[in-house]
Amino acid sequence: MRAIVLTGTGGPERLEVADLPRPRPGEGQVLVRAQVIGVSYAETQIRKGTLPFPLTLPAVIGAEAAGEVVETGKGVPAELLGSTVVGVTGGVGSYAEYVLLPAAMTCPVPGGVTPEQALAAAAPGAIALGLLHRAKLEGGESVLVEAGTSSVGTYLVRHAKEFGAGHVIATAGSAAKRDRALELGADVALDHTWPGWPEELPDVDVVFESIGGSSARQVLGRLTPGSGRMLYYGLLSGEPAAITAADLMERGVTAAGCSGPAWAKQVFGTHYREMLARLASGRSSAFIDRALPIEEAAQAHRLLESRTVTGRVLLVA
Repeated sequence: MRAIVLTGTGGPERLEVADLPRPRPGEGQVLVRAQVIGVSYAETQIRKGTLPFPLTLPAVIGAEAAGEVVETGKGVPAELLGSTVVGVTGGVGSYAEYVLLPAAMTCPVPGGVTPEQALAAAAPGAIALGLLHRAKLEGGESVLVEAGTSSVGTYLVRHAKEFGAGHVIATAGSAAKRDRALELGADVALDHTWPGWPEELPDVDVVFESIGGSSARQVLGRLTPGSGRMLYYGLLSGEPAAITAADLMERGVTAAGCSGPAWAKQVFGTHYREMLARLASGRSSAFIDRALPIEEAAQAHRLLESRTVTGRVLLVA
């Protein structure tokens, strides 16, 4: 089968086309003939070696795929065979024609939804829904969505007011992306490439923190004293949020880390299906920038690192 192998950490050229044996599903797994594969910004950081990730190279990276179930392992319901599903690998292996997925982390693609739409929306939408549920917005509160046109940020901006936000502030790194954030429903869009951008913020009740680094501490200083909440789920800067317990105590605010196995279980056990149902009913949308042949995985990484795309970049197997 055709696959994309990461031969070593470094630039996009380290992603090479290879011919590998077709895998066989183990207990609790399904083998999917991939029609479409997701590419994420986090995977560009794994490729560069800047995001800590347990990986023995060379390896096939990638966490999302959608396609037809062509083989099932022991303990998998027989009715899954032949169905079209979307799912996550739990870590690696999706940049290939045939992908092993844990059956428990797959969902049928709903009627009226294409595999491309399901793949583009399911994971980032599920993460956004998990964050919005956890934020427990009380109605009328102000929220800040960093990287408001990223794969997850797009859905945070799109659905924040539905969950009770009264005022939505988004950030983005270009004028085109800031315009896009306003189209999605943000009331204000700020440029987070300007070093002093947090100084433009009023006090906000909830921050969806995905940049990390020193700006996270600056943003923390804008949380509403006594009740502000920061939900920390990403580090687009490549650096952890520079926040200490003393910073939280000073303003009487809270910070919740939205990551790890327990968080993933909640997101993919509950909100993944919730997002697909929203997609099928028209209550949400799939945002796709472009689809490229699987052989152009390196180009897909270049596009994501250029920060110019405003939707998912997909690979077609």
